[in-house]
Amino acid sequence: MKKILTGMLVLMLSFQESYAQAVPNPRNYLAYFVTDQLIVDGKLTDSSWEQAPWSEPFLDIQGPDFPKPRQLTRMKMLWDEAFLYIGVRLEENHIWATYTERESVIFHENDIEVFLDPDGDTHHYYELEINALGTVWDLMLTRPYRDGGKPINGWNINDFRHAIHLEGTLNDPTDEDDFWSIEMAIPWKSLSQSGPNFRAPQSGNQWKINFSRVQWQIEADGSGYQKKINPETGKPFPEDNWVWSPMGLVNMHLPDRWGLVQFSDIPVGTGTEPFVPNPDELVKRALRELYEAQRKLYAEQGHYSTHPEGLKRTSELEKVFFEVSDTRFKLSSPSLVNKDQRWYITEDGRIWKE
Repeated sequence: MKKILTGMLVLMLSFQESYAQAVPNPRNYLAYFVTDQLIVDGKLTDSSWEQAPWSEPFLDIQGPDFPKPRQLTRMKMLWDEAFLYIGVRLEENHIWATYTERESVIFHENDIEVFLDPDGDTHHYYELEINALGTVWDLMLTRPYRDGGKPINGWNINDFRHAIHLEGTLNDPTDEDDFWSIEMAIPWKSLSQSGPNFRAPQSGNQWKINFSRVQWQIEADGSGYQKKINPETGKPFPEDNWVWSPMGLVNMHLPDRWGLVQFSDIPVGTGTEPFVPNPDELVKRALRELYEAQRKLYAEQGHYSTHPEGLKRTSELEKVFFEVSDTRFKLSSPSLVNKDQRWYITEDGRIWKE
């Protein structure tokens, strides 16, 4: 056992050194159980919310080495047998929102976004966007866009509950605002194609999750606000993307780079427990590196490699297996948690264990 643990530690350290060069270490959050019924009013003033820990402040999507966000954003999470509860507080000098029709492309204005991948396979994950008016755009992505994914706009979070609270005035440039906050209750049964047969996570389970705040530069116009125009281009200045767990590049649609929420059945405010890193996350990262190298090789030379050496890299994995055809590949490596199982990744980016 000591030899196995030592090997796992060496593997973790080598993964962290190599992967950190490209991807910031994902953040993590402990979501505690809530026993009281929450009043979903957007204020986050219930006793349970007051006892839930705030997340770290959001950072630039590319990481801490990029400009610090001009305004503070933080989130909290709680859960019970029926819902995942999310609260977000966004400091805002000028609260702006005009979209009122559901399924509008909300990120064309200021918003807050939630991304969820319950099983962590990077396929059939969920995106939710909401503005300060409470207008919702919810959709399912079949897979990341770069892997040929398509958005399913017709998918809705059934029985979703949410509320907005404003400390300021909406669309009024004559004053300065303080913040807006949002409270959400996402039913577990809505987060699976299995519908009502889906159940809440078990204590100790970890899910891939991330949050993004889209923030545009705005200025007053005759009736409210408009996007500020860059005089050099004649177009609006690019939006800022402030996120909970940085991605390393400007792209939220890479679920493998999101942070992790760990669920605890300890009632909020009655105790704490540590986040426990899952060693298999490092196996998944190493397989993802090989997947990236396979994609690059195919783009350059029109074929996949049948072994790590053909990718001009040495894998940190002790054992890695290649199955390759002209147009497809499957890579696999043993789990560090259960020796009788393997992790797999295929050319479409899906990663899973069996």
